[in-house]
Amino acid sequence: MTVDRTDPHVLEHRSWVGRLVPTLHAGLREIWAHKFRSLLTMLGIVLGVSSLVAMSALVTGMERGAREALIAIGGLARVRIEPAELPVDQQHLADQAVGITLNDVEALERSAPLVRLLSPEMRIPATVSANGKTFRPWMCVGVRPAALEMMEHRIAHGRMFNELDDELARNVCVIGTATRDELWGSPEETGREIIPIGETLYINGVPFVIIGMFEHYESEQERRERELQRQQQARQAQVQVGPQRDRGRVRRPGGFAFRLKNSTIFIPLNTVWMRFRTMVVTSGFGPRWFRDPSLLNTRPDPVLSGLEVKVVSVDLLPEALQQIRNVLMLTHRGIEDFQFRTQEEWAEQIDTFVRNARLSGGLIAGISLLVGGIGIMNIMLASISERVREIGIRKSVGASDGDIFVQILVESVVISVLGGLLGMVAALGLVHLVAQLSPTGNEPVITPLALGVAFAFSVAVGIVAGIYPAVKAARLNPIEALRYE
Repeated sequence: MTVDRTDPHVLEHRSWVGRLVPTLHAGLREIWAHKFRSLLTMLGIVLGVSSLVAMSALVTGMERGAREALIAIGGLARVRIEPAELPVDQQHLADQAVGITLNDVEALERSAPLVRLLSPEMRIPATVSANGKTFRPWMCVGVRPAALEMMEHRIAHGRMFNELDDELARNVCVIGTATRDELWGSPEETGREIIPIGETLYINGVPFVIIGMFEHYESEQERRERELQRQQQARQAQVQVGPQRDRGRVRRPGGFAFRLKNSTIFIPLNTVWMRFRTMVVTSGFGPRWFRDPSLLNTRPDPVLSGLEVKVVSVDLLPEALQQIRNVLMLTHRGIEDFQFRTQEEWAEQIDTFVRNARLSGGLIAGISLLVGGIGIMNIMLASISERVREIGIRKSVGASDGDIFVQILVESVVISVLGGLLGMVAALGLVHLVAQLSPTGNEPVITPLALGVAFAFSVAVGIVAGIYPAVKAARLNPIEALRYE
């Protein structure tokens, strides 16, 4: 297909392009002629873009860490059932409340098909000792073997106790790496990994044999740092002569959920009931026997600290909760002395925090960009005042109002574009600094979306800030402009 070069539309298009290129060149030349002034003008845009990207990276890193921890403790399908205070209209039935018991577990196993997994718990305050050292774990809990899947635990060494161990109330336990580190030393301290399988530790003075140890749980950021530290030590060992003094950077602690999992001790449920029933942690709700642990010996049905359940599907969570409630209302004879704690509450808190953090951070960055835009507009107005005579000369030799408008707008946009690019470069350094100073183990994550949004805002600020000066320059009367001194 041939183009008719005599077509008026083609000639008009070529004429417009022909005028645009010199106009762009003139705008860029003007910026280059006042480099220092242009650089100062860009500062507001640089600060706004870098703060917006850094804020987004920090919030994204924290969000990923929180969701990673949420998955590590069982995900949204996990629900905890705990004793609760009676409703106001049932306060007179407080002495008849039974709390959470093994009878509830058996009833749910029979009558709640939407419940895929059940894990009763008896938590006890514990002091463990071995190897001449003492340690208080975050959680010492009596459970059934199903707790391994419920709590998303994995056995690294040894084995999990089985149903027979639970039925016979054997004095066996499975520990987390924090217990090993406190009593036998961590791999960083000893230079080797100690596996205390078969060792005896004392829980509240009662001897227990360690038959298993969980994996060491850590955030993805902590895992990467540990691998980097290991590589640095290996390279240093190859080039260093004599004893190695620098052991690399100290690992930052992981998230709360990972520390909790590492500081957990599992004991067979029946063992806790037989050995420590008066120490089982229960709430202060319920009848006198439930509030006073010393009376638990009078109860034929073992009392639980709580009951963890996992439903067949997150999509069926409301139906499953209603099904569980119906079963428990039957076993509790219509007394609602229990409550549900779902991970959805945590997920909602994460969403709320992320939304508020992004809103507040975006507002601060937006103010910085607004200040930068005001600076651009101020400089462009000052530039027009200095170039009134030049604009008059250009108009007198044939430059149109559109040419003048584009030239001034181009200068404004180029300043904002360069400021945006410099801001993204500055954001990389700022994010690296935040990663070093951040008290959390969640590494800030720069996303392409954050970069794109920040850059788009910087360009938009440049366009908006340049429109008024460009219109003012385009409307100058060439005769009055030539007379301007």
